[in-house]
Amino acid sequence: ALHWAGKVSDEERAEILAWIAKQRAEYYASNDTAPEHRNEPVQPIPQKLPTDAQKVALGFALYHDPRLSADSTISCAHCHALNAGGVDGRKTSIGVGGAVGPINAPTVFNSVFNVEQFWDGRAATLQDQAGGPPLNPIEMASKSWDEIIAKLEKDPQLKTQFLEVYPQGFSGENITDAIAEFEKTLITPDSPFDKWLRGDENALTAQQKKGYQLFKDNKCATCHGGIILGGRSFEPLGLKKDFNFGEITAADIGRMNVTKEERDKLRQKVPGLRNVALTAPYFHRGDVPTLDGAVKLMLRYQVGKELPQEDVDDIVAFLHSLNGVYTPYMQDKQ
Repeated sequence: ALHWAGKVSDEERAEILAWIAKQRAEYYASNDTAPEHRNEPVQPIPQKLPTDAQKVALGFALYHDPRLSADSTISCAHCHALNAGGVDGRKTSIGVGGAVGPINAPTVFNSVFNVEQFWDGRAATLQDQAGGPPLNPIEMASKSWDEIIAKLEKDPQLKTQFLEVYPQGFSGENITDAIAEFEKTLITPDSPFDKWLRGDENALTAQQKKGYQLFKDNKCATCHGGIILGGRSFEPLGLKKDFNFGEITAADIGRMNVTKEERDKLRQKVPGLRNVALTAPYFHRGDVPTLDGAVKLMLRYQVGKELPQEDVDDIVAFLHSLNGVYTPYMQDKQ
């Protein structure tokens, strides 16, 4: 056993890292990862996940239905646009009646791979998450599921479609179940980086390969690993240097809002980096407008160093290689 404050020699460190690489290759890599990349801290996104086609079709309709909001003006797609990286491009979202939300809207793409949903992880599943915005007074502002269902009941076509999938009829549980099933289809495989992980060495440019190595060398993959390069833990901003939040808001409190544990104060879920070049502005406050700025902020406060601009450019180039391909639901059926 090694005490947390103990030190290891270079030789011991090399042995530990070699053991970790062996474990990754044997137990962690996906079946479609090329042999030469099986010890990488990232896995390719699968081409497809198993879903119920009827529920997906219904969930697609409900995801785009503004009647889930109090004034029938805002749908899920309003803040999570599928043609814009799964976000709305704003610092914080605008809800019913122009209400300004307290936090940046995370992308809906690949959210199925998150350990928990929302920045603070207050929803354990996609279905739990889908039930939040419709009843949130700042977002969609409906008073109850009964209020929403009363509007949906007046749509005979939707009602018929719904009863085919859920014979017991409309309910908040069934509505969110269908939306969650649709959201399982919102994955973006086949990025250049995925193709490289699967063995296509020409899928990445020399600059992107250098950027990926810098990404690992500077410990970015410590938190940004796994299928979506993140989404697996809750971390504080300011590991190596105190971050000046200014006035701390309830949204800044983050994970502590859920666990009530002081140790979780100011912790947010580590965002996945898939399609990150499409999801500006960045961080839970949405106050960093560029990817270049986001990389520099992470280096300064989480890694404790500054890199030459050329190295930052290389990391940004690598991050662009994470842009995947979304096949729209209806197109996928053809």
